[in-house]
Amino acid sequence: MRPIGGWRTRSDTATSAKMRGMLTWSDNSADRWVATGTYDELYVYNSAGTQFEITPTGLTAGREDALAFTGYGGNFYGNFAYGVARPDTSRILPATSWHLEPWGEFLLACNEDDGKIYQWELNTGTAAAVLSNAPTSNKGIVVTEERFLFALGAGGNPRKVQWSDREDNNTWTPAATNEAGDLELNTSGSLMKGVSVKGQTLLLTTRDAHVANYIGPPYVYGIERVGTSCGLAANEACVVVDQGAFWMGVNSFYTYTGGGVQEVPCDVSDYVFNDINKAQVSKAFGVSNSMFGEIWWFYPSGGSTENDRYVVFNYIEGTWYIGQLDRTAGSDRGAFRQPIWSKAADKKIYEHEIGLEYDDLTPFAESGPFRIATGDNVMSVIEMLPDEKTQGDVNATFKTRFYPNGTERDYGPFSMSNPTSMRFTGRQVRLRVEGQRYTDWRVGINRIDVVQGGRR
Repeated sequence: MRPIGGWRTRSDTATSAKMRGMLTWSDNSADRWVATGTYDELYVYNSAGTQFEITPTGLTAGREDALAFTGYGGNFYGNFAYGVARPDTSRILPATSWHLEPWGEFLLACNEDDGKIYQWELNTGTAAAVLSNAPTSNKGIVVTEERFLFALGAGGNPRKVQWSDREDNNTWTPAATNEAGDLELNTSGSLMKGVSVKGQTLLLTTRDAHVANYIGPPYVYGIERVGTSCGLAANEACVVVDQGAFWMGVNSFYTYTGGGVQEVPCDVSDYVFNDINKAQVSKAFGVSNSMFGEIWWFYPSGGSTENDRYVVFNYIEGTWYIGQLDRTAGSDRGAFRQPIWSKAADKKIYEHEIGLEYDDLTPFAESGPFRIATGDNVMSVIEMLPDEKTQGDVNATFKTRFYPNGTERDYGPFSMSNPTSMRFTGRQVRLRVEGQRYTDWRVGINRIDVVQGGRR
């Protein structure tokens, strides 16, 4: 079991609002950059952590929080009887998030509420500028592996994909001398996100998934559907790793590795999707942590309007784990040595998996419930043989139940020794270990001495 690594501030300068969308990249001089946006501004940071505001002139401000007009004031006066719930006919306006893409060493940026495509050319004294001749009223962008720029939902058509000429993002009008063009998806959904995966461009909508394959002139691209009922939950909730693309849907997690979309079996799906704030789910985002073969999704729980929980999929081991942490945007290691994520509370960016500082949090790891055979018999635990990297780094607490829906009882915490004496009984047991020292602690397979009891 692996607890989350520590973090430290990357820049002491905060943004004006919470960050939604992040990109890290290196320019041709090997200088490193971080780009991020809020609902009304766009920023970059250099490798020293210095912040530069590059908000485009005339940028249309969006929303820091999602809005759903279904309550009081959400319709015309007198349309419904007082106290009667309104029908589900109103549109939820999502929180504003940025689509950020590298174009060589330059930055491309777009968000749905403004709809324009902007380019920033590493000039820290100049704001990002509107891309010449590009369509407007777009929902997002993606740069393909063939070096075309896709505008998603181009011109206000939520199903339209329009692309520029190859290597020329200022040429958008199709002609015999270029490869610009457009296609409309055959879908009942609305385009949300595009990513490059395994030589294809995966296009995710609110309902299904499509891939765009480069076929050359005169058609340039062909698009086919590869999955149905697998819509994306939020614009930034899709992550690409070597194994393929993984994303959070409305009630499940999905993956595309070529061929067709598959649902990812998830041990904690009930925990996640039964307690997620669906009105604010547009704030959810995914980020890879390639140091450990993990994909992290941050999302707002049912009792929160901001991302306060995470669910992690280790795609190497095929395991899941959950926790609580406040993050709003992030980028994997690559341009920088460590992952970089942003925090809602202070609107700053942090390096992760570094050091041993966790603010006021205590790192822990917790198992799922285990039992004897099919659970017909109770177990009486009398002793444990701990397996730590260094003895004393953690303590252990056991949580027991006699029935799946019964009261859970805690035993401990126990300080680790060889062996560790303890006394408790239960039909199912969970183990929680908590760090006791600021060190890189690790826990292996702990063995417990169990005496089988009778049915109860």
